[in-house]
Amino acid sequence: MPTAGRPRRPRRTCCAPGPTTEPRADREIPSGGESHEGEGTSRGFTVLQVPVPAVESFVRDRYEHYDRAYLSADPAFTHAHITVLAPFLPAPDPAALGVVGAILAGTEPITFELRRLETFPNGVIYLAPEPAEPFRRLTERFVAAFPQCLPYGGAFADIVPHVTLDQRSAEVSVESTRDRLGTTVPVTCVADRVDLAWYEPHRCRVLTSWPLGGPSRPGYS
Repeated sequence: MPTAGRPRRPRRTCCAPGPTTEPRADREIPSGGESHEGEGTSRGFTVLQVPVPAVESFVRDRYEHYDRAYLSADPAFTHAHITVLAPFLPAPDPAALGVVGAILAGTEPITFELRRLETFPNGVIYLAPEPAEPFRRLTERFVAAFPQCLPYGGAFADIVPHVTLDQRSAEVSVESTRDRLGTTVPVTCVADRVDLAWYEPHRCRVLTSWPLGGPSRPGYS
């Protein structure tokens, strides 16, 4: 569901994430290739993301509407999130995970507000976290550490932290989305962890997590 910034080329719509590679089994390092009945060979990818449980009910409902294949059965998986870096490494090794842990151990939890709805040029409606700069700096730190992992594969010129909500259409507008959100926003949130999530149809799950400002923990949970 990651989408952001000023596009350099066309992007997919609303909730459907994009490709990288494939996993072996639950909570293992992603590698190899598997096919699922009725869908041929599938492709997955990793994402570093900040979970935003305050709007999980709304976002999960949108996944149900648009992208049922990306609904996760993993109770640790939060569909509502702010992307830190996507796609991340297809199969991060212990050294890479150690770097992630070290960056996050040196990052304090971020208090932010979700109030303002915006729309990307491709029609994706999103909540803009305020302040956005701490999330932007976090992405920049990861890009500096992993220069081979450009945000969204280099599809966008700018880093725009956001929580994707919906896709503008004849039936969906910013106003209708605001009405559907109801009293869910405005809301004050605290970003206190980053998840390494695996995205693949019917197999979305959390591989491991790190607390912000907490101990560095290399490896998968």
